[in-house]
This record gives sequence, structure tokens and C-alpha cells, in this order.
Amino acid sequence: MKILAVSCSPRKKGNTVSLLEETLRGAAESGANIELFSVSGKNIRGCDGCYSCLTEGDCHIQDDMQPLYEKLIGADGIVFGSPIYFYGMTAQAKTIMDRTFALNKPGKSLANKVAGVIVVAGSLGLIDVLKDFYFFTTIKRMLPANFVAAYATEKRDAKKLEKGMNAAFKLGKEIVQLVDRKFEFPNEFPRNFFAFGTHTH
Repeated sequence: MKILAVSCSPRKKGNTVSLLEETLRGAAESGANIELFSVSGKNIRGCDGCYSCLTEGDCHIQDDMQPLYEKLIGADGIVFGSPIYFYGMTAQAKTIMDRTFALNKPGKSLANKVAGVIVVAGSLGLIDVLKDFYFFTTIKRMLPANFVAAYATEKRDAKKLEKGMNAAFKLGKEIVQLVDRKFEFPNEFPRNFFAFGTHTH
């Protein structure tokens, strides 16, 4: 079993990473293989809306999203982490969400993987980002695990949050248990990607 943590923080060793590492520690203690992917220092470009992934099956943009695609596909459970910037998720987090539009084929999707979420804020924005992440996991047909929402302003503040670190550790264990249950969404009920209006008849 492989559990992947994706840090959408531009900081290599910030509070988001501290909590993600604790989640991975919990997963590893439960027997999982673990990996942390950080966007820090990576070149991940925004989706250009060309839709070539729908016709060709792959995103045409060649950047650091390509190895992340392989890690996402190979993982059984994924925990996404983002700090709050300007009351929302980081630009990097939204970019990764957008680029997973290319993962839309059998054997090359996020469907039936377990997803956890960690968000860190200095002030406002936690709830909105949690809602965005959970809607993302629903659209991608992932099984949602718990979340950790923490307030941390200065570097290493998260490590001082005893309850927060404990919650992150337990999240790792929960993800492993959910993966073990081998849940699958029924194929006859696909998720809707579009709203319905006059343009959709």
C-alpha cells in the first residue's frame, strides 16, 4: 500500500509539511509505504484549457506535473496539504487540481483512492479551502477521509499544536484503514462535471 502526501506549499519545510509528515508517520506505523511530494522548487504550469487530454489521453504540458501524475496514479491514498494565502488555497494547489483534469481514463484516474486534507491558516480561509478540496475529491470519485485544520502563523508553530499533530498522525492511520476496505464507487453512477442549463439541453 502506498500513501502519498502532496504539499502545495511553496515552502519546503513549513507548517503544512510538518503536519503532512506526521500524517505519513501515522500511515507508516500502520504498515504503509509513504512518500512526500513538495511543490517547492517545482515547475508546474497552469492548465491551458486545450482539452488535448480528452482526445489524446495525456496532458501535453511537459513539466514537473508529469512525475506527479505517476505518483498520484500509483498511490492508494493521498493527503493534500495547503497553507491559506489570501483566504484561499495556494496557487500551486489550484494548479494541481486543474491539471488532474487529465486523469480521466480507466487505470489513469484518482477514482476509488482515499483522500485526506490538511490546511493551515494564520487567520481566515480554512473552511472555504476544505470545502473546495472535498468537492474536488467528490468530483474525482475519491473516498474522503478526515481533515486537519490548524492555525499556525510562524515557522514551526504547527509542531507546538499537540492536538493538531495528533490529529494528523491519526489521519494517516485512518487513510490506511480506509484503503484496506477496498471501497469502489459503482461505475453506473458517474460524477457530473457540468451544471445543467440552456447550453446543455
